Amino acid sequence: MAAPPPQIFSPARRLAARRRARRLQALPDAARFVLDDMVEDVLERIGFVRVAPVRALVAGDWTGALAKALASGGSEVVEVEPSEGFAEEQPWPAGGFELVASLGTLDTVNDLPGALIHLRGALAPGGLAIASFVGAGSLPALREAMLAADGERPAPRLHPQVDVRAGGQLLQRAGWADPVIDSRTLRVGYHSLDRLVGDLRAQALGNVLARPGPPLGRAALA
Repeated sequence: MAAPPPQIFSPARRLAARRRARRLQALPDAARFVLDDMVEDVLERIGFVRVAPVRALVAGDWTGALAKALASGGSEVVEVEPSEGFAEEQPWPAGGFELVASLGTLDTVNDLPGALIHLRGALAPGGLAIASFVGAGSLPALREAMLAADGERPAPRLHPQVDVRAGGQLLQRAGWADPVIDSRTLRVGYHSLDRLVGDLRAQALGNVLARPGPPLGRAALA
């Protein structure tokens, strides 16, 4: 019997973060630049390969922009709501979709190979799946700031991230045919750590580690 995957992320904290993001996205001034970029990227890729899905399954569409765009193109859209307890490590609630899109949900699962297998199971034969999430190399300034603040005793504060090579290996392991993996850069500048953290939380991109580090003291933030 295979050993269970390590519990790097806390499902309870992940669910709480998603519910918080769902509430915050209802505010008119909520940060959504990462979410908007993911939606734009998915729509560009669909247009490039000229896919016109009859049925589409969407997860992590916090702003509703992707579902709206697909519906306006004539697709029947089914939305899976991560903030209501959907867990990517389990089979998706429906199948037979020409398109499955996952926005910012796969980077915090403990069993990523299993999640990719279940994602493939939701597709119709010949269907297209697109998953977008924060990958390796993201938030370098924040990572450096946290390491500097912790000094000689670094604490777990940022998530481990999947790089392009590992992504390809995981897709092959999960039995995907003709996988394509690449990266996309979004540059954003901040003058305030609090504002950066707040914007990440508003987009369900905050810390959901199973064993997060202790809070930073005032001396570390100075």
